Order: sequence, then C-alpha cells, then structure tokens
Amino acid sequence: MLGLAGLAGVAASGVVIARAERRRRAYTPEEIRARLRDRHAEATAPADDAR
Repeated sequence: MLGLAGLAGVAASGVVIARAERRRRAYTPEEIRARLRDRHAEATAPADDAR
C-alpha cells in the first residue's frame, strides 16, 4: 500500500513538472526578452536611486 502511494506521488510530481515546462515553452523569444528586460530594470532600479 505504501509503495502505491509513493508511486502516485512520483507520478503527480511528473505532471506538475510537465505542466510548468509547457507553460515555460509557450513564451515567444520576444516575450522572454521583454520579461528579462523588465526584471533587470526592476533589479537595478534601487541601485540607481542610491546614487
């Protein structure tokens, strides 16, 4: 019984990982670049304000 529960947990983890991977691959290269630029701007904004 415990082995079946473990197997079900591993299968559920695989489903979650596959779903996240599909979501990640759904972005176009332009969307990824835009998101990275936005994140970079947010990360560097406090450093610019401190000068």
